Amino acid sequence: MNLLTKMALGLMGQMRPEAPTGDGSPARVLPPPQTQGGLPLMQALARRQSARTFDTAALPSQTLSDLLWAAAGINRPEQGGRTAPSAMNSQEVDLYVALPEGLYLYDPQAHALQRVLAADVRRVTGYQDFVDDAPLDLVFVADHARMKLVPAALRESYASTAVGAMAQNVYLYCASAGLSTVIRAWIDRQALATAMALGTDQQVMLAQTVGAPPP
Repeated sequence: MNLLTKMALGLMGQMRPEAPTGDGSPARVLPPPQTQGGLPLMQALARRQSARTFDTAALPSQTLSDLLWAAAGINRPEQGGRTAPSAMNSQEVDLYVALPEGLYLYDPQAHALQRVLAADVRRVTGYQDFVDDAPLDLVFVADHARMKLVPAALRESYASTAVGAMAQNVYLYCASAGLSTVIRAWIDRQALATAMALGTDQQVMLAQTVGAPPP
């Protein structure tokens, strides 16, 4: 769907998800993340970039596992520590995974995906045309109800900082793994929140598209 069509549908309140395709399992167990190897940090930083063209092929399960662990996984099991920081350890940011077969929520403790919606919401995750067919769109959602120790006026700022760290983790993983990615803030947030059936305390912060480079 092109940009003008999306904008027109947004103005009419008609930006809707599509029917899912493929195996929409209620839960998807991921293989253990491979935490060894990859590029040295300085090389990954040198290769970090945004890309807006993607192969439509699904990412392998191991790649998806490593990507999600890099974004928000547990790297210190004895403490429950994550790969990205969170103020006062609120862990207020949830990572949603929009796939053709449905919308999933990443569970860092189980390192698994739980389906929350049997719908393909990729087209609603941004105005750009490439989000419709890219294999994976991540959606970062802040749950302000978890930030009770943070003054209300500061919660969005704190959550934005956490989201930025998570998105950069994705960038560095993609640079190391030879994948394409781009963060996106141009979103019809109301349409996406409706499509995702989010609650009043939840706020769509950012989206990020990931996929292999086109052949």
